[in-house]
Amino acid sequence: MNRGDVRATLPVLERYAYLNAGSFGPLARATVEAMEHRLERDLTLGRGGPTFYDELTELRDGLRRRLAALLSVPSGNIALTTSTTRGCNIAVAGLRLQPGDEIVTTDQEHFGLLGSLHASGATVRVARLSGRPAAEAFDAIAAEIGARTRLIALSHVSWVTGHVLPIEDLRAAFGVPLLVDGAQSVGAIPVDASRYDFYTVSGQKWLCGPDTTGALYVADPERLEIAAPSYFAQDAYEPEGCFTPKEGAARFDSDWLALASVVGLDTAIDSAPDWRYDAGREAAARCRELLAEAGLELVSEPGHSTLVSFVPRADPTEAVVSAYEHGVIVRELPTRGWIRASCGYWTNDEDVERLIAALR
Repeated sequence: MNRGDVRATLPVLERYAYLNAGSFGPLARATVEAMEHRLERDLTLGRGGPTFYDELTELRDGLRRRLAALLSVPSGNIALTTSTTRGCNIAVAGLRLQPGDEIVTTDQEHFGLLGSLHASGATVRVARLSGRPAAEAFDAIAAEIGARTRLIALSHVSWVTGHVLPIEDLRAAFGVPLLVDGAQSVGAIPVDASRYDFYTVSGQKWLCGPDTTGALYVADPERLEIAAPSYFAQDAYEPEGCFTPKEGAARFDSDWLALASVVGLDTAIDSAPDWRYDAGREAAARCRELLAEAGLELVSEPGHSTLVSFVPRADPTEAVVSAYEHGVIVRELPTRGWIRASCGYWTNDEDVERLIAALR
């Protein structure tokens, strides 16, 4: 399919220049139809019977395999979760960090990651990246790493600047366990999660799947404790409370995921075109170009990701509302005075031109 064909599968684009996949990706008609078909099956046949639970397992494992292929990792190392936040909590809680241990992160992280770090009981050291060029990120983070560092936890792509952080260089230089928040990377840029210890996935953002879907890659499931087991953590259990964990990362699966959501995310991943990464990168470059021509101050540096943050001339809250009234959906970045445009493989020049016109 070409870009025009892909756009035709995303009904929201008939009404809006949709530049908000960093929060929620646009839903494709095929995704919603697959979910509706699953719900219709449950409506008419019920959620039970001799084949229901076998089908449940098959659907979950099928999604696990599809996510694993997307991350270039074995499917046995993928846990199904409800969000990147849930994935971060599973990884951090399972490490059983103690007072005196240290975690290194940055001042550009989402609370979905930060919340779990500050609840861990460890000391959180924060590398200051704000106001610094992307090229200085490695040195700023490295300066916070010391003998007590037990975890480095940061985003692959910053949700505020769109900059790609030097996660590969940090892992190679220090060998400290690395937890990567992949909310703004998976589905937007190529990812090889096998290089890291933990890597989280958001289903509803760049993968364009339904809400409350996600995943967690765990490089060595045997070395991570099950801090908050769901029903799916066990292969067998006794009334006394002891249980046999499942093999691999499936032991960390979150609670029940609606089967319609499982089917929906599977369909969404399957629907993405092979050229999605190149197209998203080109759209972001075009967005930067037109914003600069319009005289707006850019926050995001070129050549990083599909997020483009900039400083509007007007109050950002009012600018976002005005843009919506003019048929453009973007995101305000609270407390920073910035607006963020998320450019996907579906984004065309007309979308960006509508953004520029709305800002005027």
